Amino acid sequence: MNKLTLLLFVTACLVSACSQKEGLTFKDKNNAVPAFSSDSAYVFTEVQVNFGPRVPGTYGHAQTRAYLEQKFRTYAGQNSVFSQEFSKEVYGKNLEMANIIAAFNTSATDRIMLSAHWDTRPRADQDTARTSDFILGADDGASGVGVLVELARIFSENPPPVGVDIVLFDGEDYGSSGDLQNYFLGSRHWANNPPVPGYSPRFGILLDMVGAEYAVFPKEDYSTRYAPNLMDEIWNIAADKGYGDIFLDEPGASVLDDHYIVNQEAGIPMIDIINHTVGADGNIRFPDYWHTHRDNMSIIDKQTLQAVGDVLLELIYNRI
Repeated sequence: MNKLTLLLFVTACLVSACSQKEGLTFKDKNNAVPAFSSDSAYVFTEVQVNFGPRVPGTYGHAQTRAYLEQKFRTYAGQNSVFSQEFSKEVYGKNLEMANIIAAFNTSATDRIMLSAHWDTRPRADQDTARTSDFILGADDGASGVGVLVELARIFSENPPPVGVDIVLFDGEDYGSSGDLQNYFLGSRHWANNPPVPGYSPRFGILLDMVGAEYAVFPKEDYSTRYAPNLMDEIWNIAADKGYGDIFLDEPGASVLDDHYIVNQEAGIPMIDIINHTVGADGNIRFPDYWHTHRDNMSIIDKQTLQAVGDVLLELIYNRI
């Protein structure tokens, strides 16, 4: 995205930001909603996985970045795609990373933000073998990105009624277990170094682990605190569409994720749609493939991708 395009749409955001955020109200407008293709989202997920692990500094990371930039330029246009490059030394390694940004309907004053992380974990620390090896991250990373690339394709054919900015964060999953300072590297950098200062969308939605068979999305606790009206609207849409068995209308755990960083450090109300449960002890439980080598394409389910895509399109095209 060139600086002129960024300045134009961010200036528009600043003019209307205050009135947009108050209450985050929604209404069924009886608008036509384009169809989401889970087949397409599945392919976009699979392409990433086929490049191999997307750990900063690897072949898979470089190839996936080139692929995502190319896809977004195809769908958003050459001047509406921007890669925010940054580096950080972690565990004695200098990591070269990039957040990938694509803007749609750049003249719109009312804007929203959709995000996922595109990197993968550099260790299978929840596995029983090869624990120091990189993982493929089909769900933990690639599925959320796959849904967003499919949305980008739809936006190119059906201009959204609001401005939509897709931000793919790098370096989300690099930290060792318990070392939170070395997680969320991309969102930390983005929040503290916005491509244009003052960027203020109405709200943000983070997709993390949104493609697995038997996935469930309870109402993540930080999200409910930051944007309760948005959470209620999304879960009500899901119930109306028959996806109540996936979008569970029940409290979830407090998940530290990129949305927490964006809320805390950029002041943007952002929620997290993430596959997890709450154990009997009240602690978070992630799926058994989480941070293991089982996080591959065999666990990805088109019905789950379809549910997430259908809900987001209804929100964007008919409820805002």
